[in-house]
Amino acid sequence: MASTESKSSLIMPGEETSTCWSCGTMRAVHFCSACGKVQPPVPVDYFAFFGFPKKLNLDTAALQKEFYALSRRLHPDMSAQADGQEREWSLEQSSLLNDAYRTLKDPIKRTQYLLRLEGVELEEQSKQATDKARASGELKKQVVPPDLLEEMFELNIQLEELRAQKNLGEDDPALLEEIGKAKLSLEQNHDALLAELKSDWSRWDKAIDKVDDQERLKIRDHMVDVLNRRNYVRNLVRDVNEAMESRP
Repeated sequence: MASTESKSSLIMPGEETSTCWSCGTMRAVHFCSACGKVQPPVPVDYFAFFGFPKKLNLDTAALQKEFYALSRRLHPDMSAQADGQEREWSLEQSSLLNDAYRTLKDPIKRTQYLLRLEGVELEEQSKQATDKARASGELKKQVVPPDLLEEMFELNIQLEELRAQKNLGEDDPALLEEIGKAKLSLEQNHDALLAELKSDWSRWDKAIDKVDDQERLKIRDHMVDVLNRRNYVRNLVRDVNEAMESRP
């Protein structure tokens, strides 16, 4: 039976061990390896939940395999005949499983989550934050890359001109062409930042292997900068698309 178990059902190094509430055997993280009973959830991060180290070049095929294996064992339907407490634990474990999988399978969400574990919150650049700021009249906190300040100033002027023309029912092909060129430049910048971030992932994983805290913190700060820049550029592209799509 042990050979067919999910690897993250076993106690991972550094975790507190205890016995199964049902049979008294040394308990697994998610379910008992002896009697199969679902165990109370323990406070672990998403990486530990799947039995992975806090690395960013994660094996997504292994993650998916682990997800399906745990889904079969932790699904509430598997505890349909169990008592109310075990069914509640099953629901909690399944919910955490789904949240962890959705976060770790996406490389950007995975990076943002790891940074939160490192005590870093990214600057809010979301459309939701923008709408909230407009509704409240407050200024939204923004990180404007210094090297993009002049370019973005010019682009914002062009977007204002485009919106004004729309209100007047006019159309300026030359202005649209200039905005289109700016959009292409932003998209190329966005792609370049992703490539830069991928390089950071490899550097981070090496620092973890070497237990090099100084290098790890240096890479962490660089990833924060890259993600903030990338979010800013992404939202500019969104603003350009909205302005161009809404024209007459």
